[in-house]
Order: sequence, then C-alpha cells, then structure tokens
Amino acid sequence: MSLHVTLPDGSPLDLPDGATALDAAQAIGPRLAKAAIAASVTPAGGGEGAGGEGAAGAAGPRPVDLSHELHDGDGVAIITLKDDDPVAVDILRHSAAHVLAQAVLRLWPGTAYAIGPTIENGFYYDFRFVEPISDADFARIEEEMAKIVAEDLPVARREVPGQEALDLFGAAQQPFKVELIEDLVAAAAGEGRDAPTISVYTQGEFTDLCRGPHLPSTGRVGKGTFKLTSLAGAYWRGDEKNQMLTRIYGTAFASKEALAAHLEALEMARQRDHRRIGRDLDLFSFHEEGPGFPFFHPKGMRLWNAMVDFWREQHVKAGYEELRTPLILRRELWERSGHWENYKDYMYFTEIDGQPFAVKPMNCPGGLLVYKSRRRSYRDLPLKFAELGEVHRHELSGVLHGLFRVRYFTQDDAHIYCTPEQLKDEVAGVVRFMHHIYAAFGFTDVHIELSTRPPKAIGSDEMWELAESTLAAVLADEKIDYQLNPGDGAFYGPKIDFHIRDVMGRTWQCGTIQVDFAMPERLDITYTGADNEEHRPVMIHRAMLGSIERFMGILLEHYGGALPTWLAPEQALVIPVSDRHQAYAAKVRDALFACGLRVALDDRGESVGRRIRDGQLQKVPYLLVVGEREVQAAAVSVRYRGQEKGSMPLDEVAALILAEVRERELPPAVEPPAAD
Repeated sequence: MSLHVTLPDGSPLDLPDGATALDAAQAIGPRLAKAAIAASVTPAGGGEGAGGEGAAGAAGPRPVDLSHELHDGDGVAIITLKDDDPVAVDILRHSAAHVLAQAVLRLWPGTAYAIGPTIENGFYYDFRFVEPISDADFARIEEEMAKIVAEDLPVARREVPGQEALDLFGAAQQPFKVELIEDLVAAAAGEGRDAPTISVYTQGEFTDLCRGPHLPSTGRVGKGTFKLTSLAGAYWRGDEKNQMLTRIYGTAFASKEALAAHLEALEMARQRDHRRIGRDLDLFSFHEEGPGFPFFHPKGMRLWNAMVDFWREQHVKAGYEELRTPLILRRELWERSGHWENYKDYMYFTEIDGQPFAVKPMNCPGGLLVYKSRRRSYRDLPLKFAELGEVHRHELSGVLHGLFRVRYFTQDDAHIYCTPEQLKDEVAGVVRFMHHIYAAFGFTDVHIELSTRPPKAIGSDEMWELAESTLAAVLADEKIDYQLNPGDGAFYGPKIDFHIRDVMGRTWQCGTIQVDFAMPERLDITYTGADNEEHRPVMIHRAMLGSIERFMGILLEHYGGALPTWLAPEQALVIPVSDRHQAYAAKVRDALFACGLRVALDDRGESVGRRIRDGQLQKVPYLLVVGEREVQAAAVSVRYRGQEKGSMPLDEVAALILAEVRERELPPAVEPPAAD
C-alpha cells in the first residue's frame, strides 16, 4: 500500500502507507531531512488539528511535528529553521519555553509550572516557585538551559486519554496542568462529547501539556541563540482573584546574529523608555496617591499643548466642530448605549442624589446627546463633532505601564454623522486624514487592519454587512493593502485600525475608524430627509492618535526624547558665556519669546561646557551661546542638535527656527539618549 501527497510546487510524492512528515522530507532529499524541524500539512478534504492545551486546530494548513503521520491526499511543505520564517521561529520559541521550564524544575525541584506560550518577539513561562527568584538567577537558568540543549534530548509527542493525563500531572503535583485538563474534560462533557484526547510532549525527565508542534530534539534550539530578558508578576489565567505567579520572559532566534540584533534593539528600547525620558526631561511623573494616573509637569504640558494645537488646527481645516461633554453621566445612558453590558467591568461608578452614575470610559454617548439636543436635517449632514475627551477605565494594576497603559487618558475622538449615501466618501476622507496626521509626526510606515463582527455584538445582520462591505470598498478604492481580522470588531461595528511603525520596528495601534448603525438606533437619533420623513443617520467613530498620553509616549521613544523642534518643550536655550553677557542673553531670550518660540535662559554659575552638555541632555534643538563677540555683532553662536552652525545674526536665527516650526520639519537623524 502507498499514499500520495502533494508538495508546495504541486508535484506529487509517493510514500509508503504510514509514512511521516520526516519520511516525506527524506524522500525529497537527505539535506532537507537534516534541516527539517516540522512540516505544514493541509489535510485532504480538511480535518481537525492536534489536541492539547485546550483547543483543536482548524482545518487547512497547519504546522505539525516531523513524527506526524500523513494521509493520502495531504498537502505537505517541509519547515526548516530560518529567521525569516515566522512559523519556524514560533516553533523554536515554543520549544525554548519548554527548555526553560525543564531547567527551572532541575534548579528548583517542587516548582509548579503553569503556561508557556510564544508571544511577539519571544516567549514566557509562568511558575509558582518554592522560594523567590530574581533576574540575578537568569545566568544559572541559562546555563542549565544550555546543558539541556547540549544533551540533545529527543522530543516525543504522545496523545493520552483525559483521565490518564490527569493522573500523570496529578502524580507530578502540577496543579495548574491538572486544572487545565479538568477544564477540557468538563467542556467536552458540557457539549455532550467524549472526554478529549490530550497531547503531551516529553524531553528527558520533563513532560508538558501542549498542542505543539515542537523541534525534534532540544539540541535544535541551538547554542547561544536564546536569552532570558525579564521577570514579572502575573495572575494565574489573568484573573486578579487568582494567585500571583512569576513570569520569566525570554526570546530565541534561528541564528546568533539575529539574537544579537534583537538584544541590541532591546537595549535601544531600554534607553528610549518613555518613563525614563519623562523623568530625565521633567515631563511627567506617577505617584502612589494616584496609581495609573499621570501627573504632567510644565514641560510636559508644553509638549501636550503643541500636540493638541496641531490637532485642533488640522481639525478646523477638515471641517470638524469641537465638543466638550461631562465626565459623569447616568448609568441608564450607558445601559442604553450598550457600554454597560460590554464594558461595565472597566468602569468607575458613583452616586448622585441617590441615583447611579458612571464615569465615562468612552465619549460616544455624550456626543450623541449633543446631536439629539436639536432637530437635524439632511442639509446638516455630514456633521463632524470632535472631542478631546478625558475618559477613565479601571485597568488592573498589573498591566499599568507608564503612559502606555493608564487609568485616565484623553481620547482624540470624533464622531461623524452622515447619510448612508455619504458613508463611503466620509470614511475615505478619514483614511486620508489619518495618513496626513501621522506623516506630520514622522510616521509614514502605516499598517492597516480590517476587523469584522465579533461574537458579542449589537445590531442586525444587514447593518453589519453594509458596514463591513463599505470599509472593504474604501480600502480597495484607496489601493491600500490590509490584513483581515475576522471577529475582532467593536461590539457596535466593524473597524479599520491603523498601526504605525516606530524607528525600532515596533508597531502601535493608534487610529481607528468604526462604522456604527446600532448606537444611533439605540439612542434614537434621526434627521429629517428631503422627503420630510425621519431617517436614521450612520455614525462613524474615529480616533487618530488614540490617546494623547499614549501617543506622547510613542513619540518620546521614537525620537529618543529629541523631538522635532515644533514639538520640543524647549525649542531654544540661551547660554551666556559669563555674567557680563547675561543682559544680552536675556534680550535674546525675550526677542525669541516675543516671536512665539519656547525659549529658556541658563545663566547658572556652571561652566559653559557643562551648561551646553546639560542642554544637549535635555534634548533642546537649538543652543544659543552668547559671548563678547556676539554682543558686539548682535548675533548668537548656534549649536543645532549637537552640531556647530557658527555665529548668525539674531533675526536670522529667529527666522530659521520659526521656519522649521512652521514647516514642522523632522530631525535629520534620531539618536538614542545617552546611556547611564
């Protein structure tokens, strides 16, 4: 007996019955078989993926172990370990996570291990240690991991009945694994299915519950290609009611060169951490009296206002009117809007005159009340309302992170009310507006995602179909490539999300466009049409920066604190050489201030060199030094971002800086801040 499989180029391959993915690789060639780590298999006619850790895979192409048995008609592609293959790297990192767990159990017997998934740029594993550990223990763990890699232990997969899996991990005193298996068994029973078969992987003395796939042996992880990066606390299953575990983060790459490049990028990110920059530049702070609530200092407010002034200017040009709505509104409004059902766990509540109220987590319902405050005609549409609205969300303390994850922030919100006929043009206009705004801040690499109806949604099928098709049509007309995210839309409508890429290659989801037919119906807003009948408008929810606070953090890390001059908290710093030059230095400062520039004077008793160095550390774009020669010539000696520009007349310097601010020029280079 034989079976026939199809290779990626469409050619057939005959194999003996019972052949594995490794047999297929060997039949193609010994070099490929030696390099193979896994395979991608498309089952003939579809089929279910391997079990384990809670969910079956879907029909279609899926990665499998080399030991996977093939079936007649399967499509087969052999996977080799390459840094440019995300599937291969994901398998490598998953295997490295198991090596980490095995090393931890060797060093700390009795440790309970929970879950160890791959994440973007790495992996982690959660543990309950018998005794506390710190990142000072990383060297020991990495050394033990290297031993396990050197042992080149075979990695074997087997599938066992649910009860056998319970007995296996129960005997090993691994309560987290037992809980996961019990949940799988209970879910199957609740759906009237037989108890599931559980897949486990064993390497040496270590066995883990996992769906796989994995490298064929621990040696394939490679020497010097992995690194532990950080330590954190994490609640079991993300629930603050559960116990806190220790999470060890790490990463792995197919080559030493790729790992070195990644670690260099991590160090660059550490130096550019916006929390550090915010402290060093005296922009903002956080305090125990308000955990998760940022406090902005005077220099931080200058940056804030520069961002907001630009935002307002551009929105006026684009035809938006600005609103301001209350922070606290009746709970009944949030019930009508649908936020209560879908968002109440993230809201803050209070009581006024014996009635329940809620602090707003979003601006939409308040804006809808403004719309309803008067009769609207089709002649008023499209109506564009923008709001820099402060919102509050009850984030868990474990996820708070500088300006990136806070409990109050300012959404640069806008809502466009239009007729169904106007919808497509309005969405297209917002898409183009997004790109214009991002480019002004220096972000031109923008990735687009289209997210469709989630399982928990409000509104009719017809509403969702029209909204989704309109967004897709706009992206097609604008010739924009995008990634489809099925089921990831907002509860009230599908959305287009905008991801910007920073100088370190990281992407940040900032802007969003959401088409909503449901909320206008829930809050009963209408307009009078040309037929003198009442009609329901379409509502476009739209944010560009997403959150002023978060976008500020992104900017600080992207530029390493050396912001474009139009955004810099201090655009120029005047430094007199000695006391007798202070009067002229003050005159220079006042002249530039009168031009509308943000300028300061450093007349401390420190040396000129020290004050220049301090100005550079504060990332001030223009350092203007004045001595005897400058006083006599009514000039200043200009240093621009660390480079000598020579002596220039004061009026020319003012014109130069003003032109750079007016044109919103971007820095010629972005350097990381000085290391400690």
